[in-house]
Amino acid sequence: MSLLDIITTRRSVSVKDMCAPGPSPEQLQSLLQAAHRVPDHGKLGPWRFVIFTGDARADFSRKLADIYKEENPDAANKILQFQAELLTRAPLVIAVISTAAHHVKVPEWEQVLSAGAACQNILLAAHTMGFGAQWLTEWYGYNAKVHKLLGMEDHHRVAGFIYVGSYKEKPEERVRPSLEERVHHWNS
Repeated sequence: MSLLDIITTRRSVSVKDMCAPGPSPEQLQSLLQAAHRVPDHGKLGPWRFVIFTGDARADFSRKLADIYKEENPDAANKILQFQAELLTRAPLVIAVISTAAHHVKVPEWEQVLSAGAACQNILLAAHTMGFGAQWLTEWYGYNAKVHKLLGMEDHHRVAGFIYVGSYKEKPEERVRPSLEERVHHWNS
């Protein structure tokens, strides 16, 4: 597969369709190396990665369920059970944390975009390895108590939780917005 084929055939695989096996430790390292090679004005590395594998996925998910229950005391048991299994839906979850901050030479927006590019590189690298991947944020990407669990500072933001695993069925192509409607050629 050419690089262009990899980019143009990448498709999100829903976490509900993921299964084991997930990436090996060596493959995980390759995913992280791919994420680390994104454009990064000033070589700041304005992101960090939190890895969830094995029992850590269930442990963190239980903590998410506790927070959810505390904030939604009337939530049905079925919903709480779902919350308690959030990160167990895939064999590997990588939280990408944007650590963008004020910098005298590097605009904060460029740092945020770099974290987004790290997410995209993980998706592309997973695709090249034959894994499915999905980039999600969901409620826990925006929750202050979850941010504390992740050791985030006030100015940090969750760029995404990237779920990676094998998949049961190849995802079907979906309708995408029209490219022609989004491309304009400048004429003076």
